[in-house]
Amino acid sequence: MTRSVQALAYARPSSLESTASGRLLGLETAGGMTPRGTEVHPHFFAGFLAAPQIAARGLLAVADVAAARYYQRTRPGSLDPVVTGNGDRLRFESFSGCGGVYARLDVLDEGLGGTETGHGTTNVDVNDRLREALSRMTGVDPMHLRVGPDEMAVSTLGGSVVEKKVPLPDRWLRGFAEAQVASARFDLRAELTGTEAVRFLRGLPRAQNRGRSPLWVIQAGRTLRPTTRPGMGAVCLPGPNRLVALELVLRFATALRVYGPVPDGMAAPSAWELTLPGMRLTLTLSPDPARGFSGEGGVLEALATDDAAADAELIAVLLAWEPRIDPADLAEQSGLTAGRVRAALTRLGTAGRVGYDVADAAYFHRELPYDADRAERHNPRLVSARRLAAQGAVTLDREKATVVSGERRYRVREADGVLSCTCTWWTDYRGRRGPCKHALAVRMVRRGAGGASAA
Repeated sequence: MTRSVQALAYARPSSLESTASGRLLGLETAGGMTPRGTEVHPHFFAGFLAAPQIAARGLLAVADVAAARYYQRTRPGSLDPVVTGNGDRLRFESFSGCGGVYARLDVLDEGLGGTETGHGTTNVDVNDRLREALSRMTGVDPMHLRVGPDEMAVSTLGGSVVEKKVPLPDRWLRGFAEAQVASARFDLRAELTGTEAVRFLRGLPRAQNRGRSPLWVIQAGRTLRPTTRPGMGAVCLPGPNRLVALELVLRFATALRVYGPVPDGMAAPSAWELTLPGMRLTLTLSPDPARGFSGEGGVLEALATDDAAADAELIAVLLAWEPRIDPADLAEQSGLTAGRVRAALTRLGTAGRVGYDVADAAYFHRELPYDADRAERHNPRLVSARRLAAQGAVTLDREKATVVSGERRYRVREADGVLSCTCTWWTDYRGRRGPCKHALAVRMVRRGAGGASAA
């Protein structure tokens, strides 16, 4: 697995302190992007939280996911949560070490007491001492949250005193983008009250059941009924143990909403959202505990076109850390079609520049320290497809094409805009994990993106 190292530098450790007016949760920030450009220690928020204990435990849940490996528990280590200020909310995000769980805590306007936030994205320090303090927090004492150094500290910071070097596998980078693409296809499938949510989640099995068919759930009256046979309206629950982080705030939940794609009988990703007073905690699960988001292939079509690269540059100029991005508005402003805007947003997602909120059914703007070119370079199928196209391995014949790969020839057919192939990948997944390298190469040649000529 290709890895890089992300260096995070904080002015001081984040801490939870007791003061005469209540608690003070000071979250320190590392370098991040804001409307003013890159800042060493950006300041996003200072104000009292409406539900301090819930917010503290929600932040702890996001940090727990960052430190977790739900499959093959090796190579410990975690990336500090990412925080984005969108003007009317703070979003805290993380990705599990195994690449199969994406977590996000949205502290909404009412949860922030109506105080506006700054705009931008950065990492926040969540150290072991802070996690211990958050886990012990009880009661309803007021809590003042500060994200970034206060004004007095800004003038006295002489340099970084806390440094972290975090291994950052490329599959994590691709996972953020793939989770966004998957979520954009979700619909609301079920909804429970807070009481029913507690009953359902606490009754789930905790074992991973490796090798068995995935569990499914379907709404039955006021609750969810587990089943092994997906039917109309069913939602896949692969690895129920991966929802454990929800238990940290479960007793405060007012509702549970479950999102997923239209079921086709095969394992699929899903999103599980607990609504809380003034905030939401969402966990998005990959289709299998042993299968991270990075290999799902949802971004490949967008990465394989030259148009998407140019369109993404144009759309990026129009982003302004909006909490809700409307593709129709972007299409009107840019002059692009809705389809090209969606492809551009997908490509921007590979650089961590947009995410997707299933509750709002909308994209949102953030800035992670990734680049789309790197996502391309380290995507095996995309690299192989470009090589096949450049080598002239593709021969086109109307709706059909032949691709020579090694000593084998593969037939690629197109029907209703969908490419199928005679290779093993297509036989195994039938397009559910994106196109195979042969279909991608054909798409590149058809669009003139691969540099090969049609026969």
